[in-house]
Amino acid sequence: VQLVESGGDLVQPGGSLRLSCAASGFTFRLFTMAWFRQVPGKEREAVASIDVVHNTYYADSVKGRFTISRDNAKNTMYLQMNGLKPEDTAMYYCARRVRSSGSVFDPSAYNDWGQGTQVTASS
Repeated sequence: VQLVESGGDLVQPGGSLRLSCAASGFTFRLFTMAWFRQVPGKEREAVASIDVVHNTYYADSVKGRFTISRDNAKNTMYLQMNGLKPEDTAMYYCARRVRSSGSVFDPSAYNDWGQGTQVTASS
């Protein structure tokens, strides 16, 4: 299993970024996927999740600003981030869910993680 994130950058507050997660080594369309983020010294927190029928779930802090999507033909998941705020600054990780029970936002339900891509919203 391999997950590779890309698209992180330094942007001004109010700006936009699109993150990508390229997946390989498993049947991508059969798994719920998610984006998490982490700031040094803090716990990893869920940002958004998308299941196998494309139902989407968002943390309250990003609702209305971020959009998660997936392209099963390309084995790729995306996170469109608009209206970025300084508090969105973090390392962003994509993850594959392997446990079907419990909350889609529980990090322990995800067994495979990418290496992360840094997003910084600052003037």
